[in-house]
Amino acid sequence: MGTERRQEHPRPPEARPEDGREVKVGAMTVAPRGQSQAPVGRRFGDLLVSDRLVTQEQLDLALADQKRTGEKLGEILVRLRLLTEDRLIHFLSRQYGIPEVTFPEKIAPEIIKLIPDRIARKYGVVPIGRTIGSVTLALADPTNLSALDDVAFMTGLKVVPTIASPSVIRRAIERYYETAPTAIADVLSEVEAESAELEIIKAQEAGQVNLSDLRTAADDMPIIRLVNSVLLDALRRGASDIHIDPGDGTLAIRYRIDGILHEVMAPPKRVEPALVSRIKIMASLDIAERRLPQDGRIKLRQQSREIDFRVSVLPSIFGESVVLRLLDKRALATDLSQLGFEPAALGEFQKAMKCPHGLVVITGPTGSGKTTTLYSALHTVNSKDRNIVTVEDPVEYELVGATQVQVSDEIGRTFAAALRSFLRHDPDVILVGEMRDQETAQIAVRAALTGHLVLTTLHTNSAGETISRLMDMGVPSFLLSSSLRLVVAQRLARKVCQECREPYAGDEEMLIQYGHTPLGGKPCTLYKGRGCHACHNTGMKGRIALYEVLPVTPEIRGLILGKPLAGEIQEVAAKQGMKTLREAGLLKVLEGVTTVEEVLRVTTE
Repeated sequence: MGTERRQEHPRPPEARPEDGREVKVGAMTVAPRGQSQAPVGRRFGDLLVSDRLVTQEQLDLALADQKRTGEKLGEILVRLRLLTEDRLIHFLSRQYGIPEVTFPEKIAPEIIKLIPDRIARKYGVVPIGRTIGSVTLALADPTNLSALDDVAFMTGLKVVPTIASPSVIRRAIERYYETAPTAIADVLSEVEAESAELEIIKAQEAGQVNLSDLRTAADDMPIIRLVNSVLLDALRRGASDIHIDPGDGTLAIRYRIDGILHEVMAPPKRVEPALVSRIKIMASLDIAERRLPQDGRIKLRQQSREIDFRVSVLPSIFGESVVLRLLDKRALATDLSQLGFEPAALGEFQKAMKCPHGLVVITGPTGSGKTTTLYSALHTVNSKDRNIVTVEDPVEYELVGATQVQVSDEIGRTFAAALRSFLRHDPDVILVGEMRDQETAQIAVRAALTGHLVLTTLHTNSAGETISRLMDMGVPSFLLSSSLRLVVAQRLARKVCQECREPYAGDEEMLIQYGHTPLGGKPCTLYKGRGCHACHNTGMKGRIALYEVLPVTPEIRGLILGKPLAGEIQEVAAKQGMKTLREAGLLKVLEGVTTVEEVLRVTTE
C-alpha cells in the first residue's frame, strides 16, 4: 500500500484454457473454452445419465430450465431436487480426480485472511489449510480455472483444489467472513465523510427541491455503493423486505427476516433524500414527486440468479418511507412436497390441481406465503398444452408460458374486468391474485363452473371461514357447492436453526394441552436453537408453511347448501381427517422442524 509496490506473480501461459490446449488441474484435465469440459469429450449431462444419477427425462427437463435461467446444470438438478448435493459432489470428485473435503472444526484466521471476502464470495471458495508454498482451497466447481488462477496469482502460492458442496461453502463464507455489516459500515463512513456535499439536498418545502442537485446526489458514488450494499446484504441474510423508515431527525434501515423486523443500520438523516432518490431512479419512478405514493420495480441479476424488488414509496410527515419486497424466483418450489404439506394434505392438493375445472382457494393473512404456494402450484400445471392466464395486483413473479395481466384501476382494468375478458381468451387455467369484491368472486365461481381451473386467494383465518366469507360476498350457495374443490389455509412458521439446534427430551403428552392428538404417547426428541452467527442469535432460521387443507366432499357440499357457520364446516372437516393449522404445526414440532412457542405465535384456536 502507499508507495510500496506490489510484487507481481506472472501468470503461467498454461493457466487458462483459451489457447486450445487442455490444462491440468490437480489430477483432472479441463478442455479449452469452446470445447466440451467433460472427460472423453462427453457432455456433463450424458455422464450423469450413464452413471444412472439422473434419467434422460430429468436431464431434458433440467436442460430446458438451463436455457431459460442460464444456471449451471448441476445447480439446476439440485434445485429441482433431481439430484442431491452430496451425490453431485461425489460424482465430480470421481470424474475430475479431486478429493472431497470435510471442513475442519475451525479454520485459523491467518488462513482465512489469505483470500479476501470479495474473492471468496465471487468464486464461492474457502481456504481451509496451508503448507509451505501451497494453500488448500475448497470449491464447488472444479472447472472454474479463473478461481484457481486468481487465488494463485493473489497469494503467490500453489493452489491445491478440493471439492465441497455449495451449501457447505456458503455457510463457511457466512461464518468466517463478515457478511455485510462491515462492508456497509465502510460505505456509511464514506457517505458521512462526504456529508457536507449532501447538505444541498436536505428536505425542503414541496416545490422548492432542486432536482438537478437531487439527481447529482443520487448518482454520487457513495450513495450508489450504499444502496447496492443494502440490497446485497438483504439478499445474503435471506430478508423478504427492506424498510427505509424516516423519523424526526432519524433514519432507520430494517430487514424483515423470517417474518420479524430487525434494524440493521441508522444512516445520517441528511442522506435520506439522496438515498430515496437513488432507489426511485433504479425503479424508474419520478424523483420530483414527493407528495403522492408511488410503486415501481427493480430487476437485478446476481450471476445467474434473477431477483425482483417491488418498490413502494409512501410520503410521511418525516419524509418518504420506502419498502422493497424481494421476489426471488428460486423460492418457487417445483416439488410441492418441499413446501411443508403433510402427506394426506398434499395428496388432496395435488388431486385438486389435476382437476380440469373447479375453484381452489388459498387463504391466510398478508405475509403467510399464499403467493409462493399459488405460483408453485401453477408451476406444476404449466405446460405447452394448457393456456394459463393470470390477473394480479401486482404481478409478483414472471411465469414463462403464461399470459399475465396487471390490475390498473385508473384505466378500468380491474380484477372483474380482466376476468370477463379472460373468458373470451380460451383459458384452461385462470389465476386471480385476490378476490376482493362480490363481482370478482361471482365471475370466478362461474368460470370454475364452465370448464376452467380457477386458483385464487382470500384473506380469512381458517379454511371453514373461507366458505362463509364467499357466501357473505354474495356468491349463491348452490353455485359455490358445485364449483368449490379445495380450500387451503396457511401460515409461515420459523424453523429451528440447523447450525445451533440442541435436542431435549419431550413427550407427546405435553402437547395435548395445545390441541395435539397423540399418535402413540412415546417419549420423543424435540429441538430448540441456541443462537449463533448463522441465525443472528435468534435460534431460528428459515421458514416452513403450515397447511390446513379442506377438500370439498359430498358432506361439505351438503352443508354449503344449508348456509352453515364456519365452526360447523370445521367440525365436519375435522371428523373427515382434516388437520387444523395448530395440529399441523405441532406435528412439525415433533419432527424437530420448529418449536411449540413458534407454532403458538402463528396459529390461533
